[in-house]
Amino acid sequence: MPSQQSEPPDDRLARLRGPQPPQPYTARKITALTANPACGRRAVLDAAGVDKALLAQQVGYEPRFGQSPFSLAREQAFHDLVKWGSYAELIRLLREQLSVPVAEAHVADLNEVGGNTDLHLREWETRRLIAHVASGQDVRLILDRPVLTLEVAGQTAYLEPDALTHRIEGKFHVVLIRSFAAIDGQANPTAVAEAAKQAAVYVLALHRAFETAGLPTEQISHEFLLVCPKDFSNRPYGRLIDLRQELDALQFQLSRLRRAEDLAARLPETATLDTTRSADELSSSIEALDASYTPSCLSFCEMARYCRDEADGCASPARLGSGVRNDLPGIDSTRTALDYLDGVAAPGEAEAEAADLLRAAARLRRLRRGAA
Repeated sequence: MPSQQSEPPDDRLARLRGPQPPQPYTARKITALTANPACGRRAVLDAAGVDKALLAQQVGYEPRFGQSPFSLAREQAFHDLVKWGSYAELIRLLREQLSVPVAEAHVADLNEVGGNTDLHLREWETRRLIAHVASGQDVRLILDRPVLTLEVAGQTAYLEPDALTHRIEGKFHVVLIRSFAAIDGQANPTAVAEAAKQAAVYVLALHRAFETAGLPTEQISHEFLLVCPKDFSNRPYGRLIDLRQELDALQFQLSRLRRAEDLAARLPETATLDTTRSADELSSSIEALDASYTPSCLSFCEMARYCRDEADGCASPARLGSGVRNDLPGIDSTRTALDYLDGVAAPGEAEAEAADLLRAAARLRRLRRGAA
């Protein structure tokens, strides 16, 4: 489900975005950002709340991925089915997956608080209810669309998991509802892996909420409950998935992110990411932000095709993959690498090791071609 983001507190980020309302952070955006933590361009665009799809379109690179209206409608219909009857289907799945006699539960609807949808108020109410349940005062309370916070690149992201279960055998469980099917108990591994990464974002945010409230984080399960359609029906199916590996990776990657405010402060005063401005102005400002393109960006970033052409233009080794980029430290162009191989240029001390590796690879290639 989409999460939300308050107005970035740094005026520079707001000025860069222009008059458009900020686009929200989502768990998907955070996992994409942490998949490439060296990319300052994405860090600033997400922190400023820029609509990256519209920005790419304005500079002539309309994104070629995204969910169709049909897929979105199907996912919403499945969400409604799981939540029908005060989460009756979720309670059934909890009985099946956790083997505990959960007969019924109350549901706290956190989409609003007293008719108010303000994020800060909803987050405060979420923290209050978590403390209430964690203390053992009410062991049967499901939180629908709770609001959690997480610091990302120096900005506060407001995140909304689908649901958070009450304490079952001393543990809270994050719930994700997805519309891809599990056929004979097996769902698409790529879709499950992506859901697990997003669930890790929510679980980490839940850890932060517990730590802030002084509650023991041992009450948070390292497994999340994935709910999806069973076989070719719409009947909900549940599966517990371990998140320990994803949580370790996420925490490490978040620690590597540079503060978006610091990155934005280096831009010229004339820089703008306002999508109502001309393509030339936007391109000039985008180019002032350091990018870290690799081919994998094409699967998750709206700006990837723009960055790919930029990387091609400067012959960046990264356009051949992160492996090539990592094997050529200090060499920022494949043209330079070829000059070293051809003897046109001499590598400096910083590039000497990479140049030796290139020569060794070239010798092996010649030997293999000779053997063929």
